[in-house]
Amino acid sequence: MAVTKPSSGPDPILLTLFANRFMSVAEAMGRSLQQTSISTNIKERLDFSCALFAPDGDLVANAPFIPIHLGSMSFAVKYQMKLHGKELQDGDVLMTNSPHAGGSHLPDITIITPVFDKGTNEIIFFTASRGHHADIGGILPGSMPPTSVNIFEEGAEIVSLKIVDGGVFDKKGLYEYMVDKPAQYPGSSGCRNIKDVESDLKAQIAANHKGVQLIRAIVDDYSLETVQEYMYHIRTNAENSVRSLLRDVAKQAGTNVLGAVDYLDDGTPIQLKVEINEEEGSAVLDFEGTGCEVRGNLNAPISVVHSAVIYCMRAMLNVDIPLNAGCLVPIEIKIPRKSLLSPSRTAAVCGGNVLTSQRIVDVVLKAFHACAASQGCTNNLTFGTGGKDKNGAAVAGWGYYETIAGGSGAGSGWHGTSGVHTHITNTRIGDVEILERRYPVLMHRFGLRPGSAGKGKWNGGDGVIREFEVMQGMQVSILSERRTRAPYGMAGGEPAMMGRNTWIKQRRVEDGDIPEETSNEDLGPRYINIGGKATVFMGKGDCLLIETPGGGGWGRPDEGQLETNEAHKHAWEARGSFAERAAAQAGF
Repeated sequence: MAVTKPSSGPDPILLTLFANRFMSVAEAMGRSLQQTSISTNIKERLDFSCALFAPDGDLVANAPFIPIHLGSMSFAVKYQMKLHGKELQDGDVLMTNSPHAGGSHLPDITIITPVFDKGTNEIIFFTASRGHHADIGGILPGSMPPTSVNIFEEGAEIVSLKIVDGGVFDKKGLYEYMVDKPAQYPGSSGCRNIKDVESDLKAQIAANHKGVQLIRAIVDDYSLETVQEYMYHIRTNAENSVRSLLRDVAKQAGTNVLGAVDYLDDGTPIQLKVEINEEEGSAVLDFEGTGCEVRGNLNAPISVVHSAVIYCMRAMLNVDIPLNAGCLVPIEIKIPRKSLLSPSRTAAVCGGNVLTSQRIVDVVLKAFHACAASQGCTNNLTFGTGGKDKNGAAVAGWGYYETIAGGSGAGSGWHGTSGVHTHITNTRIGDVEILERRYPVLMHRFGLRPGSAGKGKWNGGDGVIREFEVMQGMQVSILSERRTRAPYGMAGGEPAMMGRNTWIKQRRVEDGDIPEETSNEDLGPRYINIGGKATVFMGKGDCLLIETPGGGGWGRPDEGQLETNEAHKHAWEARGSFAERAAAQAGF
């Protein structure tokens, strides 16, 4: 259904009201998804996003979920619209995760529900949710293999599946895509915990339905014409805000041409040139000079690049508006073909969504001279069991996935924050109590990493230390960056410390680590630096020590700090699922 542009200006009160009503729809969807899901990844870590889309597939509004999801979900909605055309009916729900179809990486499964007008039976909105599922098959538990070289090794790829057809859930189709097809690739397994995934997908479907009900209620209150008119006004407001930002940047920089380059740990450059048209308030972001597609999994789909850019534009705005498609209207993004930002159809991409996207953000913010580099990584940890035995038969198992916080970069007038998820990942880390209760691991240490921040007039934030012991043999994998190249400082600020991953391996006679006549206690464990991207089979009693990067500093350290980091530390307060539940109960 086409959206007619309004002829008159918006009422400022109604503009604010509709912006908040649209955001409240996404927030309610998110609460529904969290409450009805069962996985640690979605229920506890909140690794999901919900959003509302226009009938043309443009992002209208979202709650503050995961930035990397929100910018790319529009690509997924538009792809499904093009694929299915007018054949969609009320009661249909679509499922997709393919990077070729607007996805980010395979564990992020998107559920899309069209909203139909009761009178004309035309699509008037879409509701969509995207959640990271802990295992969707592939060569390793957790479906984030550090060693993957093509997309088939990363698990189930679904271009489009009508998961609900006319109100009927397609369980057979789900199991075919999630269990049977991935297992056909040599060395790969189907989904290792399909019942959990099925349950969480139903929670996403229910969350979308909640959004459908709420948007219909808004239409009933104000009429479809008024609702869509203000949907357009909200996008125009975001567009005008970004245009003003670009004009201000050009004036402050004294030039219309900006640029920056940064590198992945393997030396691959990500280069950016920004040309601002001050008169129009528009800009061209050209990534020419960026490295070619890589053999590993740091390739980032085009939708991820757009997500990183729209996040940066919104983050640099000093106005309270919903993140929506209007933020990209003044921006033209040029991506060189055959680069790692425009990879081929079968390229491995699981690391591009979580690592390369962070480097894109670093480069954009560096070009705009906005702040020093944050940790530039999500420190992706996976572990689990299962797969195939030596005869190729499926072995039941499970997988766990989490991202680990680090330090954020400082800016002109503020210190970075310690121990936070930065930029494109707005997730939590799993509660230690829940982690130890559900999985055979024991947490030894989890806290800040003193001294890892970059020093400056304004200091960066510290990274964290997370050390755990495995209580049974399992495959453990880490996918991380900033292990060979430090997060940069700005305006004379110092870089932060790089991260490090250490396998603390118990010595065992059967492994050949010690002579038979020597006891384990005599020698102690081995400390092995496994690098930024590795997978190892850890035996009972082994530990993994992860030290995450800090954030870069801003300004010369000898300029003197106007405030200390202590002034930016807040009093400790309980957080996490248990604290939220207690707070909710106290509110009754």
